[in-house]
Amino acid sequence: MLDPRDKEFQEQDRFDTQDLLELMAFLRSEDGCPWDRAQDHESIQENMLEEAYEAVDAIQCRDDAKLCEELGDVLMQVVFHAQLAAERGAFDYSDVVSGISKKLISRHTHLFGDDCALTAEEGLDTWTKNKKLERNYDKTSQMLTDVPRSMPALMRAAKLQKRAAKIGFDWPSAQGARAKMQEELAELEQELARREESEVPSADKEVERAVQAEAGDLLFAVVNYLRLNKIEPESALSGCSESFIRRFQSMEEIAAEEGQDLDSGLSLEELDSFWDEAKRRER
Repeated sequence: MLDPRDKEFQEQDRFDTQDLLELMAFLRSEDGCPWDRAQDHESIQENMLEEAYEAVDAIQCRDDAKLCEELGDVLMQVVFHAQLAAERGAFDYSDVVSGISKKLISRHTHLFGDDCALTAEEGLDTWTKNKKLERNYDKTSQMLTDVPRSMPALMRAAKLQKRAAKIGFDWPSAQGARAKMQEELAELEQELARREESEVPSADKEVERAVQAEAGDLLFAVVNYLRLNKIEPESALSGCSESFIRRFQSMEEIAAEEGQDLDSGLSLEELDSFWDEAKRRER
């Protein structure tokens, strides 16, 4: 095995997983990079999320070259964490690979066991059933607490609802979720009115807690309604945010065409007119 410091190593046309592992071990060594040596699991945990989001962005952009690059960045995070764990004697990269391979076999009992799954939904049900068995879950609530708190809130809410729906705790149709959404909106507006009526709103913690709770209930109900209409809330909101950016950029261009600047203190009516024109041009 070549040393990463060897020119022959550095000038290879292709590298494999073992090369990557050797390179990461070198970066963490006394002769390696000061920054890499200074890191631990906690200091680079945000990097894992950031790289995963960038990979998803590449998927949504349908950019194969970017996706290839971003998947490499995600893999680098896996290798980095595995190297940190190996240094502590906890586990190493081979344990990670072995663990996921065993999981793929044990969870696909419709392929490697006696179960039967002919549709994608049945395949997912088999995976979920085996996961519960492996983790000795005897209550659905344990599957709920298993959903990571670090997930984006909309994504986490949808995942919780999907898991609860597995035991039939779900609206029979989207109309029930729609009615619940309207109910929660009315309750939020009621609490907002209480806040307005309070003499010292900022000091009334009970009212503020109620407002926060009702706002959460409304968002949860919206997620439910979207889920039952087969709309992924996280993707929908992300797409809306991108559309907002595009239209705002278009607003700036339209304003410039008329010799105006959005930062020059325009009225709301003027800004709205630019927004409406941006929407018209987008269509």
